[in-house]
Amino acid sequence: MSLPETDISLFLFINKNLQNSFFDAIMPFVTKNGELIFLPFMLWAFLKERGKAWIPFIIALFSVALADGSGHILKDIFARQRPCDTIENINLLVGCGRSFSLPSNHATNAFGFAMVFWVMRRDIISCLLILVAAVIGFSRVYVGVHYPFDIIAGAMLGIAASYLSVRLYRLSSALYGKKAYGRILYIIILLISLFRIYFILTGPFDLSPDEAHYWEWSRHPDWSYYSKGPMIAYLIYAGTAIFGNNVFGIRILAVVLSALSSLILYRLGRGLYDEKTGFASALLMQIVPLYSVYGILMTIDSPFIFFWILSLLFFYRAINYQLPEGTDRSFNYYWVMLGISVGLGLLTKYTMAFFYLSAFLYLIIEQRRKRISEFLNFCASALISMIVFSPVVFWNNAKGWVTLKHTAGQAHLADGLMISARSFLEFLGSQFAVITPVLIILLFISLWRLRKDKEGAFLFWFSTPIIVFFILKSLQGKVQANWPLAGYATAFIAFSAYYLRDTGFKNDMSGRALKIFVSAGILLALFVNLLPYSPLINKLPQGKDPTTRLAGWKELGEEISRVYNEMSSLGNVFIFSDSYQVSSELAFYVKGNPATYCVNLGRRMNQYDLWPGFESLTGYNAVFVRTKEKGMPEDLARSFGRHDREVITIRTKNNKIMKFTVFKCYDFKGIKIKPPETF
Repeated sequence: MSLPETDISLFLFINKNLQNSFFDAIMPFVTKNGELIFLPFMLWAFLKERGKAWIPFIIALFSVALADGSGHILKDIFARQRPCDTIENINLLVGCGRSFSLPSNHATNAFGFAMVFWVMRRDIISCLLILVAAVIGFSRVYVGVHYPFDIIAGAMLGIAASYLSVRLYRLSSALYGKKAYGRILYIIILLISLFRIYFILTGPFDLSPDEAHYWEWSRHPDWSYYSKGPMIAYLIYAGTAIFGNNVFGIRILAVVLSALSSLILYRLGRGLYDEKTGFASALLMQIVPLYSVYGILMTIDSPFIFFWILSLLFFYRAINYQLPEGTDRSFNYYWVMLGISVGLGLLTKYTMAFFYLSAFLYLIIEQRRKRISEFLNFCASALISMIVFSPVVFWNNAKGWVTLKHTAGQAHLADGLMISARSFLEFLGSQFAVITPVLIILLFISLWRLRKDKEGAFLFWFSTPIIVFFILKSLQGKVQANWPLAGYATAFIAFSAYYLRDTGFKNDMSGRALKIFVSAGILLALFVNLLPYSPLINKLPQGKDPTTRLAGWKELGEEISRVYNEMSSLGNVFIFSDSYQVSSELAFYVKGNPATYCVNLGRRMNQYDLWPGFESLTGYNAVFVRTKEKGMPEDLARSFGRHDREVITIRTKNNKIMKFTVFKCYDFKGIKIKPPETF
């Protein structure tokens, strides 16, 4: 009997001959909830070791990431069909799945996790974890979605990933013992970046609406844009010029900028305190959810973080520059570099202006002896930044200051002075979510405790004013969770200096409690950070899943491509929506990247209103797409000879449901577009 025949025979024996009512009930649960079965044993390990199990736990998570990525690559190479796709009348108890069969990633991930504990501990808990991994592998055959050899191959791959992960940990531990923090950091940042590149290439997340819209900007190069400066469009243009109009081309620079941001923060922390502080700060930035997400998603915050941290480093070096003996001038080239960096940051996000506020407060309050000279240097640097930023000013002057009007609308200036307890509580809740509750408390404590020192004052003034401003702003109106992003960068250094630089927590009850609290804060941030990469994210309700906005767009693009091609056989066709997010996603995901439009039916202004519209396309047919189930607006209906309505239901890769209403519109007669009334 050949190897494939043996594999099929074993599959049929397990799937059909071993079939019984008990396994029929339990195995689908095991195959869908493997991570929950591991949970009691992990709790046992943490309780038994009083928290020391967190080291193998983190290594095991890395092993799973490595194993899962490798498994997906091998699936596409071998391209083996699943038994549920090729064998009839099997005992199929769950969905067949969309990916290929060899290897089983459930087995790969389960053994990749369990074997780390066996390699590092070799105790009863690790034996039980391996048993759980074997049961998970067996369940995949029993429910009918994998062959036995898929499980064996997956187990071998998971074992290899676990051994490699432990070896990397031991290598890093040896370097840590030698206090070679810089070398360890480069290794870790490289591994994180490689994982992110893999995830971009193979992950389930489509472009976010903002990413798709910024990509649309890159197709219309300009000195500035309606709501933001031009930097994001330039960077996406560069990425897609090299790698093509694809998700990787758009997002690759987010990976690069996140890695560089951590390395620069490391240098700043090292300069302020020591190498260990810089090392911890750089790693913290990679695991805090608010920051780590911009290591994959290419929005304005990816380059903004980079320019903010780069400006911090230049400013620190400018005010601490050692002048040659006999030199009485205090101006140095770091002030020039600071001006350029802040200017580029302003071209990215206008929140960069807070750098002026923080630097001014720091110079006035903390640098009393150097107040005049340093203040003049800072003014010269600010002038340089304004020269870099000037194209945005000239562009806005020509466009009726639309960005200023938009910013005023976002800040709710027209609402006047008012108190909104709801927006205040929503903002505080969002900060606890994106930083995590334990860690955000520790960040504020460390900033406050270190504020009286020279180094701590630097960290305090580049953090607290920004966060306090947005807390107060939230009392007046809605503040997005990412707006105070810049204020946490120096807080990471403060946390690392105050809690992690000195490893000797007091060996009493309070010291041990503090150590557990600090460790819990870091682990919670790591868990929340890893959640989007885990199958657990698919179990969240649709309204609570933060990744919902990243799914379904590719499928929508395929559906609209079908409709677009059908209507193209009847004549010229254009695509539009009443939402700039939908218009942008369609421009990217519809085959051929056609020009799309966004009709103004009373919404606030957006970038599409500054580009040529479809008013002159009389005689064309059109595809009009709206979110959810909606009707055709009366004014728009009168602009076409007739239209047909169709509701499209899309089940995304993360098992969420999305609905869109598609109108096939014929014989466009023209329309009078109303100018936007709100910004």
